[in-house]
Amino acid sequence: MAKVNLSGNEAAAQAALSSGAKLIVGYPGTPSSEVIGSIWGKKYDGVTIEWSTNEKVAFEEAAACAWAGQRSIVTMKMSGLNVAYDAFISVVYSGCTGGMVVYVADDPGVSAGMPEQDIRGFALMSDVPVLEPSSVLESYTFVQYAFELSEAIQGPVIVRTVSNVSQSHALIELPEAHPIEPRKPHFVNDPLKYTKAGAKICMDQHRDLIARLAAAQVKLHEDGMHKLCLGKKGGKGIVTVGVTSAFLDESLELIKEAGADVEGVSTLKLAATLPEATEEFAALLDNCESILVLEENEPHVEKAISLQAFHEGKNVEIIGKLNGPLSRIGNYTAATCATGMAALFGVEFKQDTAAADDAESHCAARPIGVCAGCPHRGVYMGLIDAVKKLGYKKDEVIITGDIGCTILGSCPPFDCLWTEVAMGASIAMAQGFTHAEWPTPVFATIGDSTFIHAGMPPLVNAVQNQVPITVVIMDNGWTSMTGMQVNPNTAEEFQYDENRTRVDVVDIVKGLGVKQLWVVDPYDLPKMTDTLVEAAQLPGVKVIVSRRECAIQAGRRKIKYGLSVVDQEKCINCKRCINTTGCAAIVSDENGVHINPSQCNGCGICTYVCPVNAIEKKEV
Repeated sequence: MAKVNLSGNEAAAQAALSSGAKLIVGYPGTPSSEVIGSIWGKKYDGVTIEWSTNEKVAFEEAAACAWAGQRSIVTMKMSGLNVAYDAFISVVYSGCTGGMVVYVADDPGVSAGMPEQDIRGFALMSDVPVLEPSSVLESYTFVQYAFELSEAIQGPVIVRTVSNVSQSHALIELPEAHPIEPRKPHFVNDPLKYTKAGAKICMDQHRDLIARLAAAQVKLHEDGMHKLCLGKKGGKGIVTVGVTSAFLDESLELIKEAGADVEGVSTLKLAATLPEATEEFAALLDNCESILVLEENEPHVEKAISLQAFHEGKNVEIIGKLNGPLSRIGNYTAATCATGMAALFGVEFKQDTAAADDAESHCAARPIGVCAGCPHRGVYMGLIDAVKKLGYKKDEVIITGDIGCTILGSCPPFDCLWTEVAMGASIAMAQGFTHAEWPTPVFATIGDSTFIHAGMPPLVNAVQNQVPITVVIMDNGWTSMTGMQVNPNTAEEFQYDENRTRVDVVDIVKGLGVKQLWVVDPYDLPKMTDTLVEAAQLPGVKVIVSRRECAIQAGRRKIKYGLSVVDQEKCINCKRCINTTGCAAIVSDENGVHINPSQCNGCGICTYVCPVNAIEKKEV
């Protein structure tokens, strides 16, 4: 046994490898990205590791691998399950023969953007078991168990993690790796199981799915996965699931310090929300007069135990979100759990926010913005200038945004993007605004990875219908916002496998039938602006590919394109360079405006905005 410092995501990756996963696949999305990210580029005998074009593709690959009797795991963030769900619901009806794990990271508290979605609702809608680790160690053991459970019931199993588990780190003991006996693929041609060709087939599969969930309930109980500790008869009870289980002991100490008598309290630490732990619920309901349910986001467990209490005729008070002090919004802490316990034990508890408030008071006011040298800066500034050159005011021209770094154009100093909805939605929404007869040109902006993920279908739609929109594909060569993962458009030298090849977005756009196409370097601000103006005045679909590598990735390879320098004799300290570009490399102090040479990569965009030509770009 070796002790290793891992995050929850990294522990899940190691569990997949130790469990004999043949395929480890997914799409990057914080807070799940490090599962594949931690093992990407490494070689493991007989294992395929892949960043897929989107979550639906990844899920379908993993499903087919499991249908062939192999073990597979697919990873994504909560929003990714929305993308995969069309395939997900059909596959869970069919079940699988090899173990299939769907690892999904929810984000209570919205630390990584997108809705504060609780994917347990998908599990309930799909009758799929959903295990919920509460720690780094459980991230490892639960993924391992999920493979076993999947093969025992012959169906996929969800492992639902959250930010405070997937991003936590801990020293855990990993067993020594042992050779895993390779499996021979085996797939039976069985349309009754693997197609949806008829109502009877679908209903029979639905019946099988429900039976698999019942089998999972029995196995979880028999394997002792739920940890029930009964205390004083007629006393208090606490149910936890997921990350709240990790806070149980600490929050009990907090409420004890507030004057609560916690002796004899009963506890139930759930390993899964679904299937419901009906036997453990029954024992707790029989033993307690009041029960607190602690779960982040939606009150799924609370509803389940409340319904069981009703059916069993148990007059037990259930405290939580439905009629209690806890919120469906935000991530939970020990103090949050103690707030719920205060209602359970009938004491007052006030969270000590003084320390946090004091820390916040020392933080610098810092708006979200793009990095120094980011090529997207040239697109935002070009769009702003193009709107002016076209004779419109900034608030008259709609510019739709998309997921990823591209959305930072909605932040100061640019404030130019109007929308952000879902992967690829910028192009479809631009068409919708045009159909609504918006009176000015409509632009859509989208990153290269997002375009490949979900931007191609709406662009095809625009081409078919010749909708007069201008699409800007902001091609920096990486899936940058989630941690610099590769995508099909990433340069071949970074694909980390001689069998992988690059799929150029320019070729894709041409192949989709776009006739009006420009490839522009966003560091050339005048060219970018002029191209946007030209495109906006033409009929039909126009696509501009803004092409320059992500500044962070280029910087990691020590690439500089020059160095911008301020001529102090010319500088009038107007700070237009700062206010217009928002570049973090440009600073102002008592000695005037300066450019930090350690941050500047020589993009030169600032040289275009100085009214007195006080900024020069020099070679390095």
